[in-house]
Amino acid sequence: MGTATSDHKRPRIAILGGGFGGLHAALRLNQLDWGDYHPEITLVDRGDRFVFLPLLYELMTGELQSWEVAPPFSELLAGTRVRFVQATVEAIDLDTRQVTLGDPNTTTLSYDWLVLALGCETPMDWVPGAAEHAFPFRSIADAYRLEERLRTLEATDCEKIRIAVVGGGYSGVELACKLADRLQTRGRLRLIEQSDQILRNSPNFNRQAADRALEERGVWIDWETTVRDIGPDRLMMDYRGRLEEIPVDAVVWTVGNRVPELVRSLPLTKNGGDRLLVQPTLQVCDRPEVFALGDIAEMRSTASATASDATAEPVPSTGQAALQAGDYVGWNLWAAILDRPLLPFRYQHLGEMLALGNTSATLTGLGVQLDGPLAYVARRLVYLYRMPTLEHQLKVGLNWMAKPLLDRLADLNRPSR
Repeated sequence: MGTATSDHKRPRIAILGGGFGGLHAALRLNQLDWGDYHPEITLVDRGDRFVFLPLLYELMTGELQSWEVAPPFSELLAGTRVRFVQATVEAIDLDTRQVTLGDPNTTTLSYDWLVLALGCETPMDWVPGAAEHAFPFRSIADAYRLEERLRTLEATDCEKIRIAVVGGGYSGVELACKLADRLQTRGRLRLIEQSDQILRNSPNFNRQAADRALEERGVWIDWETTVRDIGPDRLMMDYRGRLEEIPVDAVVWTVGNRVPELVRSLPLTKNGGDRLLVQPTLQVCDRPEVFALGDIAEMRSTASATASDATAEPVPSTGQAALQAGDYVGWNLWAAILDRPLLPFRYQHLGEMLALGNTSATLTGLGVQLDGPLAYVARRLVYLYRMPTLEHQLKVGLNWMAKPLLDRLADLNRPSR
């Protein structure tokens, strides 16, 4: 057996973070054949729900419900051997192999093997006033806060609702289109982008489709513009050294990813962006009992099982990369504990999808390019397949099939004017 199991006790695996990577690592571990030697698996997350981030935008338009986008961990892990603990991670002692958990009660979690999947955070201190007045969009709580603000604005008698979305990346573009479709003629949307184009890392097909979608919805784009200050009802912009203050009703902040301080403080090897350096097996350098994946790790993909570290290619910080890495981490933990060969991470890029409003999307990958309503349907089906458990897939899929019929019945039963 491996070093963590030489005393013949059940190995203890602690997975910190319940996003795509952490949850799929836990589910993979539960699926593997351990015989009579199943480990103790504990998944820790600060929230009580797994958030399917690519579909979080649909909450803003009422296309999906919270239970579809953010199912409880207790539901997803029911019937598995994975124990879920809702808590914040306060500290990690790599030498004693202990994790200090807080909120609501301080406790200690001992481990033999550790998976770091904590994910990055949105930096809200880059611009004065952002933390106090802007809305990040990364969690279910962020979606609820923005929804509450939108409802308050929609209940007023103001002619226009002025929304500024900061950042022309994937989140910013998808949010701008969704909010424009929600607010319709009452919305005055502007997208603020620091560079001279949106979706800089996206294929040209997707970028062009997004440009058209924003133009059709009347979303104004401020190119080469930096936000300097945010107030309760105003925003200061800098366009090539020229400052301009504009009135706003809400500012949505989608810029930046930062590794949490807890991870930055660990005595582990990191790159210049504070991401953990990992081996092709996703084990942290110099700490074979610690695995890291997702946004907090500099993951690289080998072209083959015999490829060298030097030929490994960087992997993007995306949900599909974290999901695939979670499967590898689960397998490699099983292999390490049972003294089997570990596998180098081989990432497969499956394409890119963007929601561009309530009925349109764009999709590229595996030789396919789609946009419009057909891409919207294809995107939904792909994400349905990627939901974490078969039970949740079935529940959501059946609801999606029944919704048009229920909406039609509701229209028929609505009294005519």
